[in-house]
Amino acid sequence: MAIKRRPGLVLAVFTLMGLAFPVSFGAIVQGYNRPPARKDLDIPADDPGSASPQQVHISVVGEDKMRVTWITDSPSPATVVYGTSTGVYESSATGDTSSYTYLMYTSGDIHDVVIGPLKPNTTYYYRCGSSDSDPEFSFKTPPAAFPITFAIVGDLGQTEWTSSTLEHIDKANHDMFLLPGDLSYADLIQNKWDSFGRLVQPLASKRPWMVTQGNHEIEKIPIVHSHAFTAYNARWHMPYEESGSDSNLYYSFNVAGVHVIMLGSYTDFDPSSAQYQWLQADLGKVDRGRTPWIVVLIHAPWYNSNKAHQGESESVDMKEAMEDLLYQARVDVVYAGHVHAYERFTRVYKAQANNCGPVHITIGDGGNREGLASEYLNPQPKISVFREASFGHGQLVVVNATHARWTWHRNEDSETIASDSIWLTNLSSDPACKK
Repeated sequence: MAIKRRPGLVLAVFTLMGLAFPVSFGAIVQGYNRPPARKDLDIPADDPGSASPQQVHISVVGEDKMRVTWITDSPSPATVVYGTSTGVYESSATGDTSSYTYLMYTSGDIHDVVIGPLKPNTTYYYRCGSSDSDPEFSFKTPPAAFPITFAIVGDLGQTEWTSSTLEHIDKANHDMFLLPGDLSYADLIQNKWDSFGRLVQPLASKRPWMVTQGNHEIEKIPIVHSHAFTAYNARWHMPYEESGSDSNLYYSFNVAGVHVIMLGSYTDFDPSSAQYQWLQADLGKVDRGRTPWIVVLIHAPWYNSNKAHQGESESVDMKEAMEDLLYQARVDVVYAGHVHAYERFTRVYKAQANNCGPVHITIGDGGNREGLASEYLNPQPKISVFREASFGHGQLVVVNATHARWTWHRNEDSETIASDSIWLTNLSSDPACKK
């Protein structure tokens, strides 16, 4: 049977009980040759089959609460005890436990507990479950006001390059991690989600990880499995309810004077869609006196001079549908992943330099197994300021209500190299951009 191929879409064939099904989970452009693939790391459980917490990660809920998520292989209470001194837990909270099934795979017990209210810029010590022998973790809450530092990178995967990126991020004094899609690169193999959770636990358990989905989170199989984001939604519960969204695939939150919006490149985004209507309402409620900065994350970049992922609807059509909303709201920065390289554009709107448009930055260089997108279109567009195919990560330091410093750190050997940086001025403070 002939399979119709959308531009840039890779179709793999998944075989089950002798039947072949086309499955979409990656995208390349014809004529683009990826570097050789790198093998995934495989991080085993410390105590398989037990009620010991694993894959611990945290995410903000509102401005004074934290969601703690972890998995156990056997039943355990969804309880978190916590306090501001090590070994002393003055408070406790109880949440929910769930699991999911994907073909022949059944997940462990996924525990989801919201704790708080919490003090800003404070270290808390916590333990998951009820056993005194379980390990103690700690996290630091984000500050209530400027300055705040974000670490940002997409397309992580779980390779040796991923490990290097995470080591560099760990050494950075950041308050929150933002990930614009493509987390585990499990690509249907569900125990790879478990391995990824264990790989990122050292960082994700001590700083909030705020994520959105990418194309590698799509694990839909025609006829056999009809839900596209089963594993992602079950494992990475983001605070969408609090922002008035009806989907875990798009949401927003406030932190220390910054309004962060996570959009879904792989769910409906046309003007009649729930996501579009939500985004329009969300932007309309932003108080620039309280949150002067607006930062948006998507997966598929709207601007891209790399040969990889050119012409895909998730980029072209989403930009056509939503760019006006972001421009009229004076969004400051838009971060994207998908392209496995780094690229920074000037402030742009409708493909032209525009001092009142957002800066677009592609940062899909976390370290996934597919390698780097090393071929660019030439000549370099005038709106593209800096581009390089290297693994790395970025840091956004929002210093105050008017200025922020963006730096991209390239991974080279065992060191982190600061390769591109720029001072950003907040658009809401620019008289020329007043609406």
